[in-house]
Amino acid sequence: MQIVTDSGADLCLPPEQMAELSIHIVPLQVTLDGQTYREGVDIETDEFYRLLAATDGLPLTSQPSAGDFAALYRRLATTDRDILSIHISSGLSGTVNAAQTGADMAPEARVTVCDTKTLSAATGWQVEMAARGAKAGWSRERILELVERISAASDSLYTLEELKYLIHGGRISHMKGLIASVLNIKPLIGVEKEGGTYVQMGQARSFKRAVRGLVDHIAGQHAPGSGLRVQVMHSYNPEGAAMLREQLDQRFDCTWLPMGTISLVLGAHTGPSMVGAAYAPMTAFAELP
Repeated sequence: MQIVTDSGADLCLPPEQMAELSIHIVPLQVTLDGQTYREGVDIETDEFYRLLAATDGLPLTSQPSAGDFAALYRRLATTDRDILSIHISSGLSGTVNAAQTGADMAPEARVTVCDTKTLSAATGWQVEMAARGAKAGWSRERILELVERISAASDSLYTLEELKYLIHGGRISHMKGLIASVLNIKPLIGVEKEGGTYVQMGQARSFKRAVRGLVDHIAGQHAPGSGLRVQVMHSYNPEGAAMLREQLDQRFDCTWLPMGTISLVLGAHTGPSMVGAAYAPMTAFAELP
């Protein structure tokens, strides 16, 4: 079985592990000042935020086309027709629908499309576990059970300094966003599991308080001192990410994954200030392939 995902999955794995797991990534796209870029192909994170800082324009994003997926599925099917295609939430992106349409266009491949109902590192965890299961020779059914277990156990939270990018991208209520901007409120935002959409979990008057609010919210779900698997991510705010990591380390017994930047296409919706974390009980990762 072969594993396909999109660049919104944020797999912070070393290149040698990516090659070993044979994960195939289809790039998301961002348009800025009339120029469209494929993530990881035409533009990298540093360059994107440099361009974003230099313009008054706001970015637009799009999922890969169904044809992009179909072409990849056909190519992969020449070596192994069993494909598991795992993607960021259909509640936040059209990528799942494009993948399913692409699968319908490539009948020579046997594609199972999986909607993670989340994004960034939390999606990346599901992709990594599926790839490890595939490498170990697990059946499709057993891999899907593992992915569902990781999905059910994992959560994501984030906060950010400015709301104009979320408002522009339509990811939060326009009116709520405008009010929050006027009041200088920093929202605490999570991803709910049923529809895979953003939900506000709280708010704070300053960024530092918002970061502390993220940690307090996690402490409401998991007792302080609990063993958690944690991955802190940011759009272009390493100082804020370091602050979040330090506070989490003080409250929990953390097994850390590499801190990194989120997909620049996801960052286009949050702006450069975003920091957040994916987290889950370590017990959910027992008996891994």
